[in-house]
Amino acid sequence: MVIFRITMRRSGRNNCITDVSGIKVGHYTDRKILSGVTVIATEDGAVGGVDVRGGAPGTRETDLLDPVNMIEKVNAVVLCGGSAYGLCAADGVMRRFEEKGIGHPVGEGRVVPIVPAAVIFDLGRGEVKGRIEEKAGYDALASASSDPVPNGNIGAGTGAISGGVKGGLGSSSEVLGNGITVGALAVVNSTGSAFDPETGGFYTRHLELNKEFASIASDIPIGVPAYTRLQPVFGQHTTIGVVATNARVTKSQASKLAQMAQDGLARAIYPSHTMFDGDVIFSLATGCTTLPEDEMRYDLSPNRAFSLLGACAADCFSRAVIHAILAADSIQGFQCYRERYKVGLILEK
Repeated sequence: MVIFRITMRRSGRNNCITDVSGIKVGHYTDRKILSGVTVIATEDGAVGGVDVRGGAPGTRETDLLDPVNMIEKVNAVVLCGGSAYGLCAADGVMRRFEEKGIGHPVGEGRVVPIVPAAVIFDLGRGEVKGRIEEKAGYDALASASSDPVPNGNIGAGTGAISGGVKGGLGSSSEVLGNGITVGALAVVNSTGSAFDPETGGFYTRHLELNKEFASIASDIPIGVPAYTRLQPVFGQHTTIGVVATNARVTKSQASKLAQMAQDGLARAIYPSHTMFDGDVIFSLATGCTTLPEDEMRYDLSPNRAFSLLGACAADCFSRAVIHAILAADSIQGFQCYRERYKVGLILEK
């Protein structure tokens, strides 16, 4: 008897990454410079993984997440604007964790917080010159909570642009079985588009759960994606994000989870992983719930259950991308999807 299955797919209570127990999210938003920081925190530590596929990534501590390296758990993942300059926000997150005594113990009562990070390019998009500083990370972590995550022009998604419209931040979740939950958070600043530029039809609308995309018509046709319609600028794009689960997984499995989640990015945005993007997805596993076993096929059950987990993580990331585009507002000359395609306003989570 297989005891880990999906009988009726449904999103989590708030349809966001904080539906995963142990995960908190905080933001710092600066609408003048049109940039920000989002921190996905897990004070008790979570097994972390990462998959980097874009041609122009800006990252920090990703080598540490390689399964062959020592550190098993991370305290937070930082997603930020500001291009490579924005990576300094992770220093602010480390400083606040250090003040609370949270981090990897290194003897004599000292800790080193483990805080990987990735950035998008949003420099010069605001009405005021400036960029992300260390304090932005400190303040973002200070605001972190398990409350529902708002979508759109917030945190690291504040200055995002995607496929010619205003991009942003989006989140989603799915409840599987036996207490397993998976969630995703995406910051969409992509070269490619999440929808058919001619009709506005989203490429992964079919993954909708619980009528979450009710504000857009369900019968919008989707044509053949045309890369030639896009005008990328080298190194000035990127989609970054996190998938999280309360399942107990190994460090190797966490890396595989991030790798599978990249499939969700590739399905949702065309094209993805270009030389103009720095696409990065992290994974976090809080380990609150054990993956179930298949009593009839004990030899295959761990891989079967984990594969289902990864497939759902990919779907969650695709859905998070749509939420990011749908919730974004027009700002400082960047038109949003809803205005371009005359879509009714949607309620913020």
